[in-house]
Amino acid sequence: MARGCAAALAIARQTNRNPPVPSPFRIRPITDTDFAAWKPLWDGYNAFYGRSGETALPEAITRATWSRFLDPQEPMHARVAESADGVIGLVHFLFHRSTIQLNPTCYLQDLFTVEAARGQGVARALIETVYRDAAETGAGRVYWQTHETNHTAMRLYDQVADKSGFLVYRKLL
Repeated sequence: MARGCAAALAIARQTNRNPPVPSPFRIRPITDTDFAAWKPLWDGYNAFYGRSGETALPEAITRATWSRFLDPQEPMHARVAESADGVIGLVHFLFHRSTIQLNPTCYLQDLFTVEAARGQGVARALIETVYRDAAETGAGRVYWQTHETNHTAMRLYDQVADKSGFLVYRKLL
């Protein structure tokens, strides 16, 4: 069973005592002027999961997703990692209700860093930002999924969270 986000944050801090020294970057919420910098990372994330070329997401989905991040009435949120070179990472997350707890649950839906920023603590910092935002919101848990072949990312995930043991089943409608 997954631990609460506060416990997960504590674990993340314990395993991050001597992180590699990344080039300076900061994590911040997106703004309406970030679309041009965010879009190449969004496209890279989608390409990683096979959504490019003929299988690319329709532009209408990208635009709707972007507008949801900027709508304060939506439960969806986006943060970017930014360095002197520009936007180098993104994380998207949303809050939803659960049948097994009173507090909301946080689903970390998308996480991506540019290749040049990998291994420099950017993804870990983005995850920890979600942990903090979720804790401040009163969420009882943060969870996410990744593809079973994403071994590089799983090395980090195994350090900052617990595997739930659950498998994902889905049916496209």
